[in-house]
Amino acid sequence: MRLKKMGLAMAMMFAPAAQADEGMWMPSQLPTIGKQLREAGFQGNPGDLADLTRAPLNAVVKVGGATGSFISDDGLVLTNHHVAFGVIQYNSNAQRDLIQNGFVSHARSEELPANPDFRLRVTTGFDKVSDTVLAAAKGKTGRAYFDAVDAISKSLVAECEREPGVRCSVVNMFYGRDFYLVKQLELRDVRLVYAPPRAIGNYGDEVDNFVWPRHAGDFTLLRAYVGPDGKPADYAKDNVPYHPPAHLQVAREGVHEGDFVMLAGYPGVTYRHRTAAEFADQVQWRLPTTVQVMQQLQHIIEDTGSDDRQAAIRYASQLQSLKNNIKRYQGELDGLRRSDAVAVRHKDEDAMMAWLADQPQAGGLRPQIDEVKQLIAAASATRERDLLLTLLQSQTQLMRSAIMLQRLAHERGRPDAHRESGYQARDEDLIAGTLRQVQRRYDARIEKRLLTALLLRYQQLPDAQRLQEFDAAFGRTPESLAHKLDQVYGASHLGDESQRLAWLKADPAAVNASDDALLSLASQLMPALLRVEDERKSREGDLLRLRPAYMDALIAYREKQGRAVYPDANATLRVSYGKVTPLKARDAVQYEPLTTTAGIVEKNTGAAPFDAPGPLLDAIAKGDYGDYVDTKSGAMPVDFLSNLDTTGGNSGSPVLNAKGELVGLNFDSNWEAVSASWMFDPRYKRAIHVDLRYMRWLMDKVYPAPQLLKEMGVPAR
Repeated sequence: MRLKKMGLAMAMMFAPAAQADEGMWMPSQLPTIGKQLREAGFQGNPGDLADLTRAPLNAVVKVGGATGSFISDDGLVLTNHHVAFGVIQYNSNAQRDLIQNGFVSHARSEELPANPDFRLRVTTGFDKVSDTVLAAAKGKTGRAYFDAVDAISKSLVAECEREPGVRCSVVNMFYGRDFYLVKQLELRDVRLVYAPPRAIGNYGDEVDNFVWPRHAGDFTLLRAYVGPDGKPADYAKDNVPYHPPAHLQVAREGVHEGDFVMLAGYPGVTYRHRTAAEFADQVQWRLPTTVQVMQQLQHIIEDTGSDDRQAAIRYASQLQSLKNNIKRYQGELDGLRRSDAVAVRHKDEDAMMAWLADQPQAGGLRPQIDEVKQLIAAASATRERDLLLTLLQSQTQLMRSAIMLQRLAHERGRPDAHRESGYQARDEDLIAGTLRQVQRRYDARIEKRLLTALLLRYQQLPDAQRLQEFDAAFGRTPESLAHKLDQVYGASHLGDESQRLAWLKADPAAVNASDDALLSLASQLMPALLRVEDERKSREGDLLRLRPAYMDALIAYREKQGRAVYPDANATLRVSYGKVTPLKARDAVQYEPLTTTAGIVEKNTGAAPFDAPGPLLDAIAKGDYGDYVDTKSGAMPVDFLSNLDTTGGNSGSPVLNAKGELVGLNFDSNWEAVSASWMFDPRYKRAIHVDLRYMRWLMDKVYPAPQLLKEMGVPAR
């Protein structure tokens, strides 16, 4: 038996007593906090923000794993340089290094196609389906509960995707308490339009990553295309620009300290409603271990690419992702330790459980909450093995391709509705795109060294975490592992794109029986991977069934405290609001919220990562800023700081002023607040944005693209 369920609107009645700037709100929640939005400075109608299929939220799109926004009628999309870095890398080689030199298209015929697996998605529907999903799973447990939710979700998705060109998904809020059907138009032809050089888009690199003050022009322009009939299509020369239902207006004026700002985007995942035990696991094991393993992989790529520019370019995107995650995880760990998050969360949870004990429904909720804690504890028994298996598949190219092909062959033997998500008929175009991009992101020496590092760690695991199939394949000594990797990579033909695509279309039995060395290895490993997956799904099924009890108790307890209640982020569209805000980072250290081009020159050393390009330095020295300058300081702005609530996935999110005009582009968080994915602390939580005045100045005076500025409605001056 559960506490009486509160609707989201009721829960929002208690938000005002919380920190006003905390919260990644669902659009449907915004009218309920309309009073707070207006008091904060918003000049629009909060009711207009409730419908994510209407302007301005329908101009905000999912770009890859992050966010972007339409800024013209002809499908021009603004996102971060680091979000589009894979697109830039895909089009680069040693002879044409767009990473280093940047790219400006002066005509649409010059725009370059993105990597084949790159997607842009426009949300067109967001409907609550909780009753349907929960009814299908009622009375089931474990794997059966997981499968019931999975089956009804696939059924809803299949019905939704009868409309051509759309991609649908079912997401859950509050960890299985509510479910929503998300409908998105999927645009497959996306092209590179404008990218600044590395030393602008990534000025400061890892030295400045998650650090304020920043001086990066972290932006890139893409364009979405459709077929001549106006429908989503694969890349083709005769495709035409997509005409979005709305686009954001670029502001002609900038923002100043204290000004209202609002952000809309697709934040990845937050964990603020997780249990105290999960907080402890994150701080005491998961973060330090993940950082250690990823650093090892980073060093391998850097070492191998130091004397091979082509290999370095091929792994540039993967290396950038590794470095970003390493610094983020280390910052998260430092922040959680600094705020004593484990002790704070334990104290909070203990108080919640003590309060619950006096409630009439405690007898029904407490056993389910205890089961949640038991399941979480049990999962820690194989956590290191599971981490290594995840990295083995995510940090390789040919190995991942072989496993993907074998898994697809396995799934093709089942009815499409029963196939694993990611391997249904609807996914095969995306799989093909993934296989095609391998050629530009693979080097045999690097991949074997990455696998060696991961599998040597696996060989050191205790017997209880070992998998018979992996031991048989790679042996239990470094020598046997090295011999196996040399043998399979020397004999496999999967490095040939035509071979990969041929196996994609081959009969499943032929794939399974293939004598290609890597495909044969993947076939040998597949039973172990499926067994591990089954264990995970059984546990996740029970957690999906039981966590709502924990959430019911937590939401009711937060209501009693007068604190904000919003779902943890889960890659669905969210809105946050706040102000342009300075930061007191620590004792006697106070940061202003605006950086200028003077800081670029102050940081410049002439050597990476502070090697500002000559044209930029010349333009700064010339001082031809026109009316792009900040009206209060008279300086040329670069980046600004706000107290907006953001996390990973918010990269590329548009930052709007009180009128709903585009003034900034989110790209980072400060070091002191990286831990905000787990714990929000208003003293330190800040978001870092490119000031759109800087972007416009660069496109006007430094690396000119007057036709693009005109298209955005802010012509060159």
